[in-house]
Amino acid sequence: MRIRSIHSLTENDRLAKAIYNENGQILLKKGVTPTSGMITRLKKKGISYVYIEDELTEGIVVSDAIGEKTRAQSLKTIQSSFQSMSDKLVLGKSIDMDKFTPAFSNVIKNILSEVKANGEAISMLSDVFCYDSYIFHHSLNVAVYALALGRKYGLMEKELEELGLGAILHDVGKISIPVEVLNKQDKLTDEEFCLIKEHSTVGFEMLRKSHTISMVTAHCAFQHHERLDGSGYPRGIKGKDIHLYAKLIGLVDVFDAVTANRVYRKAMLPHEGLELLYSGADTKFEKEMIQAFAKTVAIYPLGLEVRLSDGRIGIVAKQNNNISSRPVVRIITEEENMVTPYEINLEEHLDVMIVSCENCLSQHAAS
Repeated sequence: MRIRSIHSLTENDRLAKAIYNENGQILLKKGVTPTSGMITRLKKKGISYVYIEDELTEGIVVSDAIGEKTRAQSLKTIQSSFQSMSDKLVLGKSIDMDKFTPAFSNVIKNILSEVKANGEAISMLSDVFCYDSYIFHHSLNVAVYALALGRKYGLMEKELEELGLGAILHDVGKISIPVEVLNKQDKLTDEEFCLIKEHSTVGFEMLRKSHTISMVTAHCAFQHHERLDGSGYPRGIKGKDIHLYAKLIGLVDVFDAVTANRVYRKAMLPHEGLELLYSGADTKFEKEMIQAFAKTVAIYPLGLEVRLSDGRIGIVAKQNNNISSRPVVRIITEEENMVTPYEINLEEHLDVMIVSCENCLSQHAAS
C-alpha cells in the first residue's frame, strides 16, 4: 500500500485502509473505489491523505500506532467524559475529577501496553479519520506520542502513567471555551486568543483539586504551552522551571497539531513537523528532546513516495529502528523511467538521502 494525497486520489484508486468518522465507525471500507462525490466529501471533511492498494507496493503493510479496539474505546472514554464535564459547567455545577480518573487511567494503561509491544517507529498517518471534534483525537494522539517519547527518555512505569494521564488531560480546560471560538476557521481576534490561552489555567484548576491526580500531572495542563525562552503562557516561565512532563507534552502537542488533518489547513507530513520543532531547538524545545522524538516517530512513514538525492523515486518500505530518517526505500523509477522494483537501505547507503516527498506534495503519481 502507499500513501496518496487526497488531491491526487482518483476513481481508479482502491482504498487499502478504511476511513473512519469522528465516532471511530467505518465511513469507507477497505477495498472501496471512491467516487468523485466521495472524494469531494473527504476533502470537505479535512482528510489530507489516504492509503491505496498498488501492485508496486505489494507487501508493504502499514500497522496502526494502537489497535482499532483500543483507539475506539479510548475515544469513547475521552468524548463521554469531556462531554459530561462540559454539561456540568453549562449547568453551573462543580466537576469532580475523581469520578473520571479511573476511566482515564485505564485508557493510559491500555495505550502504554500497546506502545511497549509496538517495536516500530510510531506513525499516526496510518489512522485515517474525518472528524469534527478535533480535541478528542488530539488528546489521544498526544497521549500516544508522549508515552512513546517518555519511554525513550527512560521514565519508569509510575512516571509514564503520570505523564500519560497529564497528556490525555492536557487540553481538558478547553471544555470551558465556546465551541464557535474553539472551532473558528478564520483568524482569532486578540480577545478570542486570550480566551483560548485561559485553557491552561482552567485545566490546572480542575485537575489540582482532584485527590486521585498528582500535582505534577495537573501541571501538565498548566505548563504545556510554556517554552524554554519564556515566550510561552500562561506564566512565561523558563527552562528548568518547566516540569519535564510538560516539556515532553508541549513538544508532541505541537507536532500532532501541525500534522493533523484540519478542514481549514493542509496537514504537514511528519518530516515537516519535525523540521518545525528543530527550528525551535534550545529556544522553544530542548534539542535533546527533539532528537529523542525523531527516533520515536516515523519521519518518513511506510507507503510514502519519496525522491532521493540521485533522482530515483521510490516508496518507503521498511523502517530502521532509531534512524527513521534513513528507511528502506523500494525504488520504482530511475531517470523518470519505470523499473522493476528493488529496495535500497539508506542506513547502508549514506551517500543517498531523501530530498522530497513526491505524491503528497504535488499532483505527481506514478502508476
